[in-house]
Amino acid sequence: MDSIKFKLTIAYDGSAYQGWQVQKTGTGVQEKIECALARIFPSVKRIHSSSRTDTGVHALGMVAHFEIARDKFKMPVRRLALALNANLPEDIRIVSATRCPADFHARFQATGKQYRYFVWNHPAMNPLLRSRAWHVPLKLDLASVRAAAKSFPGKHDFKSFAGTRSYEMESTVRTLTRCDIKRSGPQLTFIIEGDGFLYKMCRGIVGTLVQVGQGKIPAPEIKNILTSRDRRVAGMTAPAHGLVLWQVFYSPRRRKGAEETRTRRPSLRLRASAA
Repeated sequence: MDSIKFKLTIAYDGSAYQGWQVQKTGTGVQEKIECALARIFPSVKRIHSSSRTDTGVHALGMVAHFEIARDKFKMPVRRLALALNANLPEDIRIVSATRCPADFHARFQATGKQYRYFVWNHPAMNPLLRSRAWHVPLKLDLASVRAAAKSFPGKHDFKSFAGTRSYEMESTVRTLTRCDIKRSGPQLTFIIEGDGFLYKMCRGIVGTLVQVGQGKIPAPEIKNILTSRDRRVAGMTAPAHGLVLWQVFYSPRRRKGAEETRTRRPSLRLRASAA
């Protein structure tokens, strides 16, 4: 088949969805996008994403691709995102839709991801952020949180911080390249980057770091928790609604007549003043 391939960068509010993936019960974000595509291009049945997100988790930089026969695509490429957004609910948006090389794969060529988790650390919750940030009312010891966060970058077995799956993972070893905490007034932003993530791993890390800040877990204990490979000894799992898939990374690839496949940072931003 003579086909062309498109890369989509997608943002969504995950509050109303049971995660990204098509679900047997409930609705996934993927299903909504595939329905929008089918209205415009009936021959397109499936899109392939860079990753999954869990129920209630948001995204600003989810990446997916789809393929279509060349003779079925009859609109200017610049109109593709507009056409899809016209058929999507307001809580899902195609940020960009571009041509990509025929061998591009959103999942298998991803080299890393960045997640951001938002905490509102103030006695009174900001009502504009109630579905975008975890409310932690008691003041956290930020110095202890940052000291504990230094134990995460590097290659580790993260089994202690992952949720339980009904099947055994082939490997629970992952490499994190960043675990930073930024503060802007009462808002704390946990920035976590790595080559891959286990089920609920980011939320396990953030929940544990918050409990370090509450004085419930000593900062030096993080190293022992990592080596224990036991979820029971780590901290809590942070709520889903504070987590955002912020960006997916791809190695730069330049070809004549084909655009670079690195995902640019999303133009949308999450701020305390505008949820």
